[in-house]
Amino acid sequence: MSEARDWLDRIRAVGIDRPVKIMNVCGGHERSITQAGLRPVLPANVELIPGPGCPVCVCPEEDIYQAIQLTLQDKVILVAFGDMLRVPVNVPKGDVRSLVEAQAAGGDVRPIASPTEARKIALENPGRPVVFFAAGFETTIAPVAALLAEGLPENLSILLSGRLTWPAVAMLLDSGTPGFDALVAPGHVATIMGPEEWQFVIDDHALPTAVAGFTPESLLAAFHSVLKQLQTGRLFLDNCYSEVAHAGGNRTAQRFLDQTLDVVDANWRGIGIIPKSGYALKPDYAAHDARLIFPDHADPKRRRVGEMPPGCDCASVVLGKIYPNQCRLFGTACTPRNPVGPCMVSDEGACRIWWSGGLETTEGKSHG
Repeated sequence: MSEARDWLDRIRAVGIDRPVKIMNVCGGHERSITQAGLRPVLPANVELIPGPGCPVCVCPEEDIYQAIQLTLQDKVILVAFGDMLRVPVNVPKGDVRSLVEAQAAGGDVRPIASPTEARKIALENPGRPVVFFAAGFETTIAPVAALLAEGLPENLSILLSGRLTWPAVAMLLDSGTPGFDALVAPGHVATIMGPEEWQFVIDDHALPTAVAGFTPESLLAAFHSVLKQLQTGRLFLDNCYSEVAHAGGNRTAQRFLDQTLDVVDANWRGIGIIPKSGYALKPDYAAHDARLIFPDHADPKRRRVGEMPPGCDCASVVLGKIYPNQCRLFGTACTPRNPVGPCMVSDEGACRIWWSGGLETTEGKSHG
């Protein structure tokens, strides 16, 4: 903790006398910030804004809906990372609205922690189709790509809902009103794709940027770096997670991604289509693409771009426009026990993190 105190002293010594908004992209960062209580100990003019770093929060509703229908109508074994099981979709009252409810209705839904478990379940059930509903960012999708490259059992297919992190930040910056003055980039993504992937924030938008890990010390080092860059005007991409995130990233993981997946335009729940922000299986892997094997439930009428459940402000939270506790439903109609929106479900969702951290008041400032 002495190192953290040292970084806090250095942050205070920077002496920036104007309001500064720093966006932390990663849900893991937001969890560390909240659990360590970093917001209250920073200078009062420094705001930390949660960004679009929760893959569960932006997974399109139609993908979740299709996963539900696969297990109920096609009687597949549906495996998914645990957070996805409780994400609700907008359906008429009384209809199944999540994979947990599908499980209760008789669907064979199984939570898994790693892609290798999907292979194991398929091998143990050779007479049944198994669908791996794979949602996540680059860090999560790289092992899925490796699974594809190594070869899948014949009965295993993938319903892929993978997203790339940087295009969402680029969209915010290109909007002309990003709502933040500096960026702390996600360490896990930088470990896979390389820290230099974030150089565009400096080159194209002249915003201070630092890659951070998940300890208070690494995060505080990143905050100090971007504040110092603002003060001096000397901008550079600072890697405050250099012990793990190396220049060039993980070449093996990148090779698997390039070999098995295409980068495509993709829908982000509540936000809409972001160009070149999603992953799709290459045609060579069509025999294992659940979207092609089970096309009936990919209902285009469900692509309600821009919509969240009625009253839910998850999209504004994900985009850093408001704090979680400024959502109209936060802590009242929407709680972890009864989530209305996806941001209250995942451990990387800002609403769930703030609730768990006791940040339940409705105080706060809009980021505009």
